Amino acid sequence: QVQLVESGGGLVQTGGSLRLSCAAYGRTFSSDRMGWFRRAPGKERAFVAGITGSGISRWYADSVLGRFTISRDDVKNTVYLQMNSLKPEDTAVYYCAGGDRWHYWGQGTQVTVSS
Repeated sequence: QVQLVESGGGLVQTGGSLRLSCAAYGRTFSSDRMGWFRRAPGKERAFVAGITGSGISRWYADSVLGRFTISRDDVKNTVYLQMNSLKPEDTAVYYCAGGDRWHYWGQGTQVTVSS
């Protein structure tokens, strides 16, 4: 059974940092694109960041560009999201996704940024 398990969420003050991790089990994702999405209260799920299977290409939502960095460690079968300069509007449940059509999803981890 394929599982994506997120961790690293929590409560942080405005301007703080968090690093989210997404560990994959049951399948290797080294050749697949991986990404992060988020769902803020009262809003639909939105794309945050993505990375290709090679790790060469990365892309970001405009709202996080310059503050968030996605990376991957294929030896550990894990993807990361480094989040810096956090703002209250970054408060959301963050989801990891994998596969060319985002076929696989984690259960999410809560990030709360206090003002």
